[in-house]
Amino acid sequence: MAKRAHLQILRQGVDAWNVWRKQHPDKPQLGRADLYGTDLRDLLEANLSRAQLSGANLSWRNLSGANLSRANLSGANLVLANLSEANLSEAILSEAILNNANLSNANLSEANLEANFGNANLSNANLRKANLVQANLSGAILIGTDLREATLNGANLSGANLSGANLAGANLACASLVDADITDADLTGSRIYGVSAWNLKLGSGTRQQDLVITLDNEPEVTVDNIEVAQFIYLMLNNQKVRNIIDTITSKAVLILGRFSKKRKTILDAIRDELRTRDFLPVIFDFSIPASRDVTDTVKVLASLARFVIADITNATEVRAELHNIVPQFTSLPVQMILQRGHRKFVSEPHLEKYPWVLPAFPYETKEHLLANLNQNVVGPAEAKVLEIRDQPR
Repeated sequence: MAKRAHLQILRQGVDAWNVWRKQHPDKPQLGRADLYGTDLRDLLEANLSRAQLSGANLSWRNLSGANLSRANLSGANLVLANLSEANLSEAILSEAILNNANLSNANLSEANLEANFGNANLSNANLRKANLVQANLSGAILIGTDLREATLNGANLSGANLSGANLAGANLACASLVDADITDADLTGSRIYGVSAWNLKLGSGTRQQDLVITLDNEPEVTVDNIEVAQFIYLMLNNQKVRNIIDTITSKAVLILGRFSKKRKTILDAIRDELRTRDFLPVIFDFSIPASRDVTDTVKVLASLARFVIADITNATEVRAELHNIVPQFTSLPVQMILQRGHRKFVSEPHLEKYPWVLPAFPYETKEHLLANLNQNVVGPAEAKVLEIRDQPR
């Protein structure tokens, strides 16, 4: 069992601890301030405030409830250590290794935590005003954690569980939240300039009001959705992005069809001809399995398109999706094409009742289609685009 004298030596710092170890050769030499395998029950709820423990090996140790406020634990090995309910307020943990450590209900307010917390349990911990600049919190559990006004610039929170966490006013500039769970988390007023927010898990209780997307030295711009924040910032500050959006919405043509290898040349021919006319062809081939819901994909593409060309020849899926998008996109002209010798589908007359749906153009061969593409396909669709735009709103 660790004696009280040992605790006093430890309080004197790493160097004193190492000197003591050398003076007692009967004790196993376990390296620089290496406490691995030592019974630290005397340290439970111990007062190690301001202790110099830089580089100490405290892996697997039970420090539950210990007072480590303002302690220097920089570079310490705290892998799988139990620091639950410990007081680490204003402690220095820069470059410490806390992978899989248990910090649940610990107080880390105003601490310097530029450390590796991979898969650590920080649930319900108090990290208010903590410095987590460049900290690695990948896969960490931060359920219900108080991160109000914490500094998380450049922190890696990818895959972290932040459900119910309080991040109000936190600085998340350039942090990675890829695959993070922020269900019911509060991000109100947090700074999210440059944040990576791909595939976030959100919930109806996630609070995202007044998110600041600009730098400290820029006029403040706020949004209420973290997933669109980056896009809004780019739109405001990057002319190229605005040009791209204008190009997509003014030149994109969505081509829908189900093309076998035998008829793939028709798809390629339409695309190539549209390119020569300065359009941006976007092809959705229903013969290729989609990685996400087909209807959602088609709706997103339709929302960006100038008009649609839909080959309804033996394409049940195309016909079904037309029934989904036609009633919803009232300003999107749809030009259907149908190869001669194939029957119209039963509900085609119903679709053609919509003013923005043009009668199907019957083509015989690829050559016939291309020869008439401008007059009977692109031309009518373009005319309908202008007609819709000129209508009074």
